[in-house]
Amino acid sequence: MRVLALDYGLARIGCAVSDPSGTLATPIAVIEPPEVSAVVEVANEREVECIVVGLPVSLSGEEGGQADLTRGFCSELERATDLPVETYDERFTTRMAAQTRRSAGAGAAEDSIAAAHLLESFLAASKRGGESNG
Repeated sequence: MRVLALDYGLARIGCAVSDPSGTLATPIAVIEPPEVSAVVEVANEREVECIVVGLPVSLSGEEGGQADLTRGFCSELERATDLPVETYDERFTTRMAAQTRRSAGAGAAEDSIAAAHLLESFLAASKRGGESNG
């Protein structure tokens, strides 16, 4: 199953897409500014079957203001598409993306690298039989 992962932010949305087997995650161009219609367009172009959005939670698992904004964005996205929209804990993905970017050099945007890390975690949990955790 091809999945689109999003690292939602107020300035831009980092994006990553899986291969059709749901094994590999590849960062793709960010969506800037962050608009639901642009996400739907990317989802249609990439022929994805599911959209997963990183849910920012604190280390203790508490949700704050950014999580509320993300859930609001997910609600808008659900109204704009027939695709399933899931949330997934994105703790540590930004830090992992910064480390990946430093070791790999220039290339994909850090937001999209974070989305790729999120997607890798989501795909691994799905293969283990895990559910979304948002």
